[in-house]
Amino acid sequence: MRKYLFEIKWAVIFSVAMILWMLGEKLFGLHDEYIAEHSFYTSFFAIVAIGIYLLALYNKRKNYYNGVMNWQEGFKSGAFLTLGIVILSPFVQLLIIEVITPDYFSHITEYSVEAGEMTPEEAEAYFNPQNYIIQSMLWAAITGLITAAITALMLRRKVPNPHQVKGTTPYR
Repeated sequence: MRKYLFEIKWAVIFSVAMILWMLGEKLFGLHDEYIAEHSFYTSFFAIVAIGIYLLALYNKRKNYYNGVMNWQEGFKSGAFLTLGIVILSPFVQLLIIEVITPDYFSHITEYSVEAGEMTPEEAEAYFNPQNYIIQSMLWAAITGLITAAITALMLRRKVPNPHQVKGTTPYR
């Protein structure tokens, strides 16, 4: 467990960022008055999520791997970060559903039916806490692993070859 404290810390940071984002959405009316625009604006959280992965893996490379990290090491750290986020996801969703925006499901169900996107039965079946918790876990797992793979690729750094570094001479 101690071995993964770094990833746990960043999973908590990610979860706090998600909660703060949802608070912001609620405060700006995206869960009620402007619910029609919710799906557009909520997608911008991807920028925050990618930023957190970049910061986490950069921090891991700098402080754990002494500035040198290959793709496998980065991906492994990103995968464990993703696992932490997936584990915390149901608790984060329950906090959002129960405390931050308890009327969200009634608002989104009503909007979806009025907009002709779903029947009342389809909306009721889709917009409920259990479905959202499952979706958040699956979405976190899929997008997290993809983000971890790309981020690890971007942040990998090999040990520099002393013969290729300008100003150094080979062994004499």
